[in-house]
Amino acid sequence: MSSTPHDHDHDAEPVTDRVHDNSWSANLEKPEHGADRELVVQHAVDAVEHTAEGNHVNLVTHGEHGHPSEYLFSVLEDEFGETDVDWEYIEQCGCGGHVVRVHV
Repeated sequence: MSSTPHDHDHDAEPVTDRVHDNSWSANLEKPEHGADRELVVQHAVDAVEHTAEGNHVNLVTHGEHGHPSEYLFSVLEDEFGETDVDWEYIEQCGCGGHVVRVHV
């Protein structure tokens, strides 16, 4: 698994500190995520990297940055290629955020 070049540029708490051997949701809607699209992308990649094969992670992105197809899908493709993960847009939350399900 790869990492982004900005792994240590932010003081924000990591989205997770363990590998999830189950399906789970990563909350990328915190105030620090709303203020920093790059942090959303970094934490999304980290969340996928911390999801065991055969499971999925729901990336719940901050609504401040718009639809994740505008900034996240291309990063997922660059980081993981077409064979490592599959993702699908699920829905926009009532709060304005978006849910993307990534199958590992």
